[in-house]
Amino acid sequence: MPIQIIVEKCTGCTLCLKTCPFDAIRIMDAPRPSLNQNIPLNEGRGKKAVINFDKCTLCGACVPACKFKAILLQKEVCPVKVDFKDYKGVWVFAEQKKGKVQPIAFELLGKARELAADLGTEVSAVLLGNRLEEEIQELIWRGADKVYVVERLELANFQDEPYTNVIVELINKYKPEAFLCGATSIGRSLISRIAIKIKAGLTADCTELAVDKEKKILLQTRPAFGGNIMATIICPNYRPQMATVRHKVFPEAISDMKRKGKVIRENFDGAILNSRTRLLDIIDEIESTVNIADADIIVAGGRGMKAPENFKLLEELAKALGGAVGASRAAVDSGWMPYSHQVGQTGKTVCPKVYIACGISGQIQHLVGMQSSRTIIAINSDPYAPIFKVANYGIVGDALEILPALIKKLGETIKR
Repeated sequence: MPIQIIVEKCTGCTLCLKTCPFDAIRIMDAPRPSLNQNIPLNEGRGKKAVINFDKCTLCGACVPACKFKAILLQKEVCPVKVDFKDYKGVWVFAEQKKGKVQPIAFELLGKARELAADLGTEVSAVLLGNRLEEEIQELIWRGADKVYVVERLELANFQDEPYTNVIVELINKYKPEAFLCGATSIGRSLISRIAIKIKAGLTADCTELAVDKEKKILLQTRPAFGGNIMATIICPNYRPQMATVRHKVFPEAISDMKRKGKVIRENFDGAILNSRTRLLDIIDEIESTVNIADADIIVAGGRGMKAPENFKLLEELAKALGGAVGASRAAVDSGWMPYSHQVGQTGKTVCPKVYIACGISGQIQHLVGMQSSRTIIAINSDPYAPIFKVANYGIVGDALEILPALIKKLGETIKR
């Protein structure tokens, strides 16, 4: 076991029991030593600490609490250090559906170019599917220096096992130093499996990626502790460094039709393409409401709107601007708007051209979902509200007074 009680040293003092945050330790009668144990019969008896391994998470809180050094925690030793000089390049998984590369791949390529510039390396896209010629060229135009392509009928649609097996083979052969993937349903399922197979670290739902230019390692920032802090995570001992990023966190890379790139085709067959599951059918998702993630203009409201009926003002303004209505978690939790309109860490991540925040204070949980908007306009009665720190333009005042005046002025302008 990775953690154990040294019976000869344990006094049953209960210090470890009081320290354990998971209630995984009990003080019980210790068993009598067997005859083949080299322990005097008067030792190792009495009340001793016993660990419930169903509850223990190996957090280690009990180890320093024991004054008698009776708890031994064996941590996994980092494997022999790999020569990271063999690992080069920033890779992006180019997610495709029905033969079309998804926008999240273009967003990641834009960020990958920034990271690669700081690392002094190349950007590569990994594309799996069938009949993807046009998409290969688009990836190069969007920033890929190389595109690793595996085309097979079995890979036309995403399936966990064959996609995982193929990418693991590619990683082991070409050794990228970083691997980025969209935090989509496909991306989350895929990259976690890859990380386990190659024994690499993985940071999920990043809101920022950067490079430590001295150490040449990836800085992966994401919300932690319920979104109350932003944690920057590093992976210094394993390669590739792996991260997922939500859709709309970064802007799409601009297409440059003059760019040239290299296409590397790989072929796999046999057991590597086998799957224990069988794809029966693909049913297209039907959006019953507007998809705010695709809106160019979003008018969002929070608790400062004071009542659900006041969201009609937001709807009126959004309609006049040709936009969509968003909401903070507080507004959604209050039942003022449906969840499909929620912006933030636990809702949608958006990147519109214009984001108008009305009565939203700007807690970090909300900011991570909209702070990459091109232009942010904040309306709030509190001049010290955090939303003003990220806003390009701010209006200090009651949104319920400002919005009617804004709608009226906009209507007059349109009539002209």
